[in-house]
Amino acid sequence: MEAELGGSFIKLRQALFQLNSMDSSLLFTAQALLRWHDGHQFCSKSGQPTKKNMAGSKRVCPSSNIIYYPQMAPVVITLVTDGARCLLARQSSFPKGLYSALAGFCDIGESVEEAVRREVAEEVGLEVESLQYSSSQHWPFPNSSLMIACHATVKAGQTEIQVNQKELEAAAWFSLDEVATALLRKGSFLQQQSDALPLLLPPKLAIAHHMIKKWVERQTCASLAA
Repeated sequence: MEAELGGSFIKLRQALFQLNSMDSSLLFTAQALLRWHDGHQFCSKSGQPTKKNMAGSKRVCPSSNIIYYPQMAPVVITLVTDGARCLLARQSSFPKGLYSALAGFCDIGESVEEAVRREVAEEVGLEVESLQYSSSQHWPFPNSSLMIACHATVKAGQTEIQVNQKELEAAAWFSLDEVATALLRKGSFLQQQSDALPLLLPPKLAIAHHMIKKWVERQTCASLAA
């Protein structure tokens, strides 16, 4: 197929930096459904093979009559600010130089607000004073997640970061100028990596990118009005 089309296959994570929003939505849905079907071949109660419907939107166990529907795991992704700066972090699996917002799965019985406060405290040792829901996005990695984006403000005078090394490789406060400059950088992600630039941000398709951009816009408007 590669020879016939004159192209090559790449991983979907790498393709994020080249896809438009329409194509990415289709690919995200397709990958999520394929993974879900692959992982639900058998009924968890009877152990018998399940059968999918023609649309691929569900699987049914003929033995127990249980209907299985694709599910998404709720994940809170939080951009923390102290008023003048925003906090970004990175995991060891991230491409070199890439920082993003804090993210973590919601635990059973938790509300979104409780999950945000717990994740921020666990990962960077900060106490959230206030938070606001922003938006949401389906994300196919690692399986299928519903990313719930929130903006959070920490208590004044309590901004010392305590990085949880089991969760993160690094975390730091970044100024408006630093983040705004990173947003304006041109060129592909791979080109940016080779230039060894100090701060790289998530691709435009990721909800984290939009959260960071929204924060910059708010800060810029506030500084102009002051």
